[in-house]
This record gives sequence, structure tokens and C-alpha cells, in this order.
Amino acid sequence: MSLATEHLATPLSLTGIAYSQQNGRWRTEAMRSHATPRLIHITKGQGRITVAGLTRGYGPNNLIFIPAHVMYGFEVGPTVVGQILTIPAAMAPEWPDTPVHMRLRDVTQQQEASTLFEGLEREIKSSRNAHSRAAHYHLGILSVFFERQLEDQPADPNAQRAETSAARLVAAYSDLIERDYRSQKGVADFAAELGVTPTHLTRCCKQSCGKSALALLRNRVHYEACVMLRDTRIPVRDIASALGFRSAAYFTRSFQAHAGLTPSTFRKHGACAARQG
Repeated sequence: MSLATEHLATPLSLTGIAYSQQNGRWRTEAMRSHATPRLIHITKGQGRITVAGLTRGYGPNNLIFIPAHVMYGFEVGPTVVGQILTIPAAMAPEWPDTPVHMRLRDVTQQQEASTLFEGLEREIKSSRNAHSRAAHYHLGILSVFFERQLEDQPADPNAQRAETSAARLVAAYSDLIERDYRSQKGVADFAAELGVTPTHLTRCCKQSCGKSALALLRNRVHYEACVMLRDTRIPVRDIASALGFRSAAYFTRSFQAHAGLTPSTFRKHGACAARQG
């Protein structure tokens, strides 16, 4: 596996969301992005999700669309149940090019969404002939459902908040993080590129998502480090170098401050969890 965490040909998949004390909060809460879009379907519980630097609440019967390369992370509490749909790159053009947070208020809409996800999951798990093609057809129908619901959605109460100058600045900062988090750039470098002071950038980040500019940057780097430690056998020193750390020792201290474990210990625990799963 290369230093990129995803292959270009990402397959269609559906992963369950549920609270777990064993799996680690980094799997959902740490800022990350993907090479292909994601659709999050929350069926039970509530929490907060941060997309492109803007935090808002979510609840039951919410559909949250995340385009490719858009940074996000979300809380998963004890009552939360849902699914994350991975959309293949070939079908991405059928979906929006900006994030969408949709609340299905009508019971008929909720039932239709559940039925579509159940059919999709059934075909993904099936071993019958042409099940993969059937799953992709189900995904196509789901994209039509999403498009139609988007047309009928009432005005988003968060739309004005998303259009503030602070939210736009943090969204731009999130894009820069996603582009350059592997470099040795710090908050001051990103702020200069955006034409603002580090203090102003941090103030806007806290206003938009409750985190500092530095926390967002470190959070994104930490997620990538976790994935590389879990999914590859790349030496820790090479991971440190790939993520822009000056030394393996500095990377280890930074990682341990986030995870409470050294990179090597985290890797061992991750391997055990993968075998148990």
C-alpha cells in the first residue's frame, strides 16, 4: 500500500456506525477525508458533526453527504446507530459537489430511505450472481432519491451560518489542510496563505467548529497516522517523515499525546482488533 490511504478504485461498501469504547474515538471523531464521496445515514441517536470546518448537530433520519477530499469528523455517542456508504468514484458525478446535511422529517421519506439502504446492503452482502451490479443499481436509485429530496428540502437553518466570513475562512483553511497536511507547514504558514493572522484564523475556527486552528491541523495528521499504523507495515520513522515530522521521536511524542499510546503500541492493538473483527 502506498502512502496514500486509499486506492483510486474504491469499492462500493456500507459500514455500520455504532458506539464502541474498544475501537477508539479516532475512527469517527478525528478529521479525515476520502478519495471518493461518503453518505452518512443516521437512524438513531444524536451528536455533532464537523464538515469543512463547520460544526452542527445531527439526529435520527439525517442524511449527510460528504464529497471527495472534504474534511470531516463526527461524534458517536452510546445511542447513535447508522451507516456510512462509500460511493465509488465512477458514480460520484451523480451526487452533489458540495456537502449536504439533509433531515428527513416525513415518515414516508424515512421509510423509503431505510428501504433503499436495506436493499443496497442486501446486495452488497449477497453471493448471488450479479450481486455487485445489482448493488450499483440500488446506489443509482438512492442517488435519485437523494436528488429529489434535496429539491423538496426546506431552507437550511444553518445556511446563513455557513455563509459567514468566519465559516468561509475556515472552509478554505480546511481545504489547505487537506492539500498540505503532510508538509511541515504550520498554522502561521496557512494563515499567511489565506491573508490573515494566526490569531484571527484560530478565532474563526473556534467560532465555526469549537476547535483551534492548530487542533484541526493536528487532528487531521493524527487520523492519517492512525490509518497508516493500522493498515500498513511502513516503519514508524518513515510514517513520521511522510507526515512532515522532523524526527521519529517528535512524532512519537505527538502521537502519544493524542492517543495515549506510542505508535508501536497502537499498531499492535490495531492488529489485534483487526483479527478480532
